[in-house]
Amino acid sequence: MPATVTDAGTGISCVFSDASMAEFSLDAPAQLGRDLLVGLVELVHPHGSVDQASTVAIYVKAIRNMVAWLVARGIGGGAGELTAARLTEYWIGATGTQEACTRRMLQSFDTETGALSEAVHDLVAGRAFNLQPFRRALPPYREGEWARLSLACQATIDASYTSHREALAAAARGCDPATAGWSPDNLCWLLSRIGPSTLGAVAAHAGVSTATARERGGFGEASGALFPPLEVTVAYLLAFAMSSGVVPDGIGDLVMGDIDWAGDASILLSYIKGRTGPESVTLGRPAVRLLERWLSHSTLLRGCVEPIAARQLWLGVTQGGRRVAAGSVHRNVIRKWVVDHELCADDGGPLKIHRNRIRTTHQSLRDKRAWTGNGRATIDPNHTASVEGDHYLSATTPAQRLALDSIVEDAQHDLVRRAGPPAVLAEDDIAALAGAWPELIGGLGIDDVAMAELVGGERDVFVAACADQLSGLHGPKGQPCPARPWVCLLCPLAVFAPRHATNLLALKAFFSRQWRAMPAGQFMAVFGPYTQRIDQVLAGYAPAVLTMAAAGFADSDDELPLRPEEHST
Repeated sequence: MPATVTDAGTGISCVFSDASMAEFSLDAPAQLGRDLLVGLVELVHPHGSVDQASTVAIYVKAIRNMVAWLVARGIGGGAGELTAARLTEYWIGATGTQEACTRRMLQSFDTETGALSEAVHDLVAGRAFNLQPFRRALPPYREGEWARLSLACQATIDASYTSHREALAAAARGCDPATAGWSPDNLCWLLSRIGPSTLGAVAAHAGVSTATARERGGFGEASGALFPPLEVTVAYLLAFAMSSGVVPDGIGDLVMGDIDWAGDASILLSYIKGRTGPESVTLGRPAVRLLERWLSHSTLLRGCVEPIAARQLWLGVTQGGRRVAAGSVHRNVIRKWVVDHELCADDGGPLKIHRNRIRTTHQSLRDKRAWTGNGRATIDPNHTASVEGDHYLSATTPAQRLALDSIVEDAQHDLVRRAGPPAVLAEDDIAALAGAWPELIGGLGIDDVAMAELVGGERDVFVAACADQLSGLHGPKGQPCPARPWVCLLCPLAVFAPRHATNLLALKAFFSRQWRAMPAGQFMAVFGPYTQRIDQVLAGYAPAVLTMAAAGFADSDDELPLRPEEHST
């Protein structure tokens, strides 16, 4: 079980979705504390939404506070002995966090055991005394702020990477300073072999005093060029967040094993989103190029640290070169980076870096035109409609509102398209096509040659014949349509002829297998509209056609052009 109360009932042991573990104990355990721990167990992932050690620590602190307050007033029984009056007195004097945590644990405990009295049950389920402050959705950065932040990151990265390449070339030219003397090339040679070091250690190796080495100079420049300082790591991290849109906790906890190269120019990035668990995303070209540069920039440093630190994606040398920091970058380091680069907000004050706000801005600016060449915008499909509205649609610039309008227009257009009947031909001839689908001929200018190709099977895909695979309806205009076979069922360019009946029946059988393998809600979200349409298409065929087609398939995934992850078994 991911979370359990210890055998003595004095603490809780948790295993979170990222495989990390944590244990907490109560200082002076009482029966009430043990009961609240039982409720806390049900709030920890996967039963509840608590999925971080820091959050569990807040709940444990609230338990200690409540138990201490009640014990000081001579109340040492369990949760079942609480009275509404005493609980009200405690909550009125507690903070909002303490009330919210203990209220949730009591609700969970009551759901699990039903031990609370009726009066306390009603009180726990009622309105909070300390209302949580209203939190507004973070607005996107203004265009000027976003541009200045991007420019500062890129300038830092370009300058640092250029110095790094020059330092590597200098190390290749240099020799051991203990025999060849003190010089920039020789310093680079030595540091590239011993890793980040102090001026005193390098001076001792070269056979000179620290004061002499400081006077001759060159050590700081060589070390900063060979090994990325932490402020350079900040620039890479912020630039990666701006180009990828990954959640901040997912970026901060990345390790080298999370990077999966899919070819020479594509990366599938796996990460842990604190609220939901493991997720993955295919990075766009700017994020891939940035990540390639960072891996190249940090390779030398990564080979000079312990294996545990080397597996972290983000690492950098702290000021003075005495320590290598690996893992998530602290917000104070980012705040100092902003001050050092004199980044200002549009109101003239210092620019506040909020990494969740960077993600919000990335999502608001994302337009499908940048990737597919058409004008259709999109919003993150991992979010519910309420989250999209609260965090993105309610905080937009005028330019972003135009993209949102295109989403509404596309959705309305899709509804109109799907309302139309499917084009099913009773016979494979041009006359039947002209009579069954005049809108295609009039709207797209299909000539006699194209109609002959449709009827003759030269434009067949899998379940239909396509009037124009290069139309850009489901992908880049001028490129072959990338849509999955079932998408053709709702496409206005699809023509269903009798020769497609066997494949349609195979697809319908595939839907049946997926229905058995998937939860109902997930199946309806993915395949629901297509299962309804396929019945309409098959209803347009003569019974004899369907009878003949039914003898041509074996009810197997091998009959369909599926990707490995789409197989039903």
